[in-house]
Amino acid sequence: MDWLLQVFDPATIKSVFTQFQLEMQQPAFWVAVGKIIWINVLLSGDNALVIALACRGLEPKQRMWGMILGAAAAVILRIIFTGIVASLMALPYLKLVGGLALIVIAAKLLVPEPEEEDGVKAASNLWAAVQIVVIADIVMSLDNVIAVAAAANGSVPLLILGLAISVPLIVAGAALIMALLTRLPVLVWLGAALLGWVAGEVIATDPAVLPALHSFFGGSLGASLDGVFASLGSGIRFTGDGTGGEILCGLLGIFVVLAVGGLWRRRSQAAHAGHAA
Repeated sequence: MDWLLQVFDPATIKSVFTQFQLEMQQPAFWVAVGKIIWINVLLSGDNALVIALACRGLEPKQRMWGMILGAAAAVILRIIFTGIVASLMALPYLKLVGGLALIVIAAKLLVPEPEEEDGVKAASNLWAAVQIVVIADIVMSLDNVIAVAAAANGSVPLLILGLAISVPLIVAGAALIMALLTRLPVLVWLGAALLGWVAGEVIATDPAVLPALHSFFGGSLGASLDGVFASLGSGIRFTGDGTGGEILCGLLGIFVVLAVGGLWRRRSQAAHAGHAA
């Protein structure tokens, strides 16, 4: 319970607000916010569908309140859970595990899944609908939590702002988002590539991996790569604790996700075609 009391401690809230004021002045902060929103929208289509189905049995006025209250509770719980995961990722090897899990999540994003709408029970009253929405969000949001925690890279203001914007957006525009992703599948592939990049960066910045990465590129190989990028007019550096190794891991993450996800997708489609025949 100590961590929960610390979350609502006035000093902690003031510290987060001060950090938010400082970070929001940087362009990189808003780029990261956009990244979190995109990741959350891509990974929360099923959550939005469950919310809509859970509230479908309510009267029109109660249906709107069910979606609003359910989304609000989901935002609060997801911020808390994602904050816990983000803090744990400071420990050695946990970023490595989280990055590998994120690669699987990103690859699975490219695999079409059968619809299971009939398995969601419509609630008979407002509070029952809110309970269904909250429980469903907790059960279904492990992938979201891991991905958003990785994208936020330990920044609490990023977590709060990104999730506070994206979850209501998902609820309000569930049908539009699902239709957009269906009509423009390239967005799903781009989202998977983004997750692959984040996964590669997360693995590269693990406290147990980063020193080994810098050591690997600290010799002649890193110097040669520095020379190549310098001739191209790029400021990317591999030696002297540069970020070149992290960028390379990000690109490798994109390649692995698209390759594994594409293979997984083809096998899934072949299996569905075999069952249909």
